[in-house]
Amino acid sequence: METRPFPRTPFTASVVGLGTWQLGADWGDVSEDDARAVLEASLEAGVTFYDTADVYGDGRSETVVGRFLADHPDAGITVATKMGRRADQVPENYVEAHFRDWLDRSRRNLGVDTIDLVQLHCPPSEVIDDDATYDVLDRLVDEGVIASYGVSVETCAQALSAITRPHLASVQIILNAFRTKPLDEVLPAAEAAGVGIIARVPLASGLLSGKYDLDTTFAADDHRTYNRDGSAFDVGETFSGVDYATGVEAAREFSALVASELGPDVTPAQAAIAWIWQQPGVTTVIPGARNTDQATTNAAAGAVGTLPQSFLDGVRDLYDRRIRAQVHGRW
Repeated sequence: METRPFPRTPFTASVVGLGTWQLGADWGDVSEDDARAVLEASLEAGVTFYDTADVYGDGRSETVVGRFLADHPDAGITVATKMGRRADQVPENYVEAHFRDWLDRSRRNLGVDTIDLVQLHCPPSEVIDDDATYDVLDRLVDEGVIASYGVSVETCAQALSAITRPHLASVQIILNAFRTKPLDEVLPAAEAAGVGIIARVPLASGLLSGKYDLDTTFAADDHRTYNRDGSAFDVGETFSGVDYATGVEAAREFSALVASELGPDVTPAQAAIAWIWQQPGVTTVIPGARNTDQATTNAAAGAVGTLPQSFLDGVRDLYDRRIRAQVHGRW
């Protein structure tokens, strides 16, 4: 597994990390034993970057990650968490007193004095654009509450605004073969500024694994059931905002492209993950996993060789024909 320096921080990140939303909530039930097994399997496979949030299971994910971290103090693990989504999403809530309360809770959950990387969790655009936001975050770095900070965003416009900040370490953004807009401006701007890119939702909520069909069902407490219309949070987080039927058909074509261009030794999910981390400007990509097989298979995407131009061209063509009209103008 290749490991890269994480810009503007003393840390490094494996090119394939682990997102731990699945280990907290909104993906069906995952026991704590199963969650811990996923973390251990990921580390064994070379994963050193773990992304969590205070809202995942209302702290459950952070707590499980914290216990895992305590058991592997010398493994070179970097933990990123996120804050802000436990409160109403209005700019008035993104103030210093709340930041301190949120971070104190996360530090207790994670069992650390200083959080490696904290990210504002898809806050309102006004928060991202406000100088005062970064003044507070800079103070928290100076005090040792956090070592570095970034933002998780919904839109490319938000990412471009954040990238202009001189001490920002990272932008976390949806990037996958069904959401390619960040390639246009965000990745080049981040690379030029020396800001890290954390790519989330790499499999479009599992669509790009090629394992779903029109008859596939998901648990009632899985966001792929209850958030298809965006009633719980931004619909772009569920199947990358792609209509499910369209996504299933496009995923079938993606799987056929993988088979023809990469052969039987690379799964569609691995190809989708490798496509992301091989994009210039990406620091790490954070697929989630609900079991150890998924964790190990996803991590193996970090060993996929340089993807051929014919495959890259095929992905672009597929996106342009089937997906672009639905999502490119929205986020």
